[in-house]
Amino acid sequence: MHEMALCEGIIGIVEEEARKRSFAKVNVVCLEIGALSHVAPEAMKFCFEAVAARTIARGARLEIVETPGTAWCMACSRSVEIKQRYEPCPSCGDYQLQVTGGEEMRVRELEVD
Repeated sequence: MHEMALCEGIIGIVEEEARKRSFAKVNVVCLEIGALSHVAPEAMKFCFEAVAARTIARGARLEIVETPGTAWCMACSRSVEIKQRYEPCPSCGDYQLQVTGGEEMRVRELEVD
């Protein structure tokens, strides 16, 4: 389960920000997770609670904003929304798609005290 390692990285980011900005408690961590990122939001919630238990983020709520996958269709010259890789263009049915978004996972914002 790579979500555990991802959550450890998120806690590292949170702790680094706490050192830089001198805050004592994290109430909310908001993540942006792309549909094509291969990250399971429910697994992230479970793992985050376990990883955060003995850190500055103990008890923090994890909010997840899911962003769609997007691609450029070379056949119809359009930007389209896709749910997964290797599916056809929803406009023309062609498979010549270049992924342009939805692969990211990032800390979007923190609510702190």
